[in-house]
Amino acid sequence: MSDISLWMWTGFLLAAYSVIANDSIQTLGTWIASNKKVNWKIMWGFAGSVLLFAIWYGWYAYDGSISYGRLNKIPFDGVEWYQALAPAVLLVLTRFGIPVSTSFLVLSAFASTVVLEKVLMKSMMGYCVAGVAAYVIWIMLTRLLDEGKPIKESNKIKWRVAQWVTTAFLWWTWLSHDMANIAVFLPRQLSVDVMIVISLVFVVGLGWMLQKRGGKIQQIVLEKKNTKYVRSATLIDLFYFVILYIFKEVNDIPMSTTWVFVGLLTGRELAIASFRHKDSVKKVFPMVSKDFLKLMVGLAASLLIVLIVQYAKG
Repeated sequence: MSDISLWMWTGFLLAAYSVIANDSIQTLGTWIASNKKVNWKIMWGFAGSVLLFAIWYGWYAYDGSISYGRLNKIPFDGVEWYQALAPAVLLVLTRFGIPVSTSFLVLSAFASTVVLEKVLMKSMMGYCVAGVAAYVIWIMLTRLLDEGKPIKESNKIKWRVAQWVTTAFLWWTWLSHDMANIAVFLPRQLSVDVMIVISLVFVVGLGWMLQKRGGKIQQIVLEKKNTKYVRSATLIDLFYFVILYIFKEVNDIPMSTTWVFVGLLTGRELAIASFRHKDSVKKVFPMVSKDFLKLMVGLAASLLIVLIVQYAKG
């Protein structure tokens, strides 16, 4: 553990906090919203178990790295103060409830412009694919699924089990993507003692987030139609998992899961609005535009980080 410098630990801790407080809502937000009556400690035990499995499996399968191979094109060459600045900026934006892309904001301090261009293109593709797929899928589902009608007693347990299983797969898949945003501050091969410290940080941070029921970022989920219902929450998680898994298998280039998540919710909201009433679409556009504007704020901040890093390198 002695070979990890102060700036490495600073960057890691800031990135871990920011990712847990900002990005994890993408995967756990609908699960939190639709399980208000469940004790947060039970949810903590469940999500924490999946988290520990994800990081230790990644460490074992990828020769001591928890990045799942996402940092193959971003070699480790130590951490400087200006690189630790990236998660600090993310932390500030998180406090304002802005769902910015952690991948852009953090990796921009380490990756070359060529790699960043590939990350951006893959993320934009993810946003478009998720948006179009969600629109088509929810046009069909809205005709079949009416959340105004209560779930039959015989089906309640089935839906609840389906949601928790889907959440587990989505949580693991998302972690295999976004863990690179934290691992970028650490050596590519980690010792067991460092892994134990990392595990404690993650689990404690996850518990804090669940105790707060998601914090301010959770609002982006709560303001969407029917996300508090178990059936809608399950379907959102299911399709989000499928899209992330497909992009995970395409190549090892990191991508912004935030863009995919916002694209999914955007397509879903437009589909529901267009199905119900034409005037509803006009009401949805301000909310969709606001979410997209927040993504642009994160992208602008990432470009600013790139300029600062280049200036600091001299």
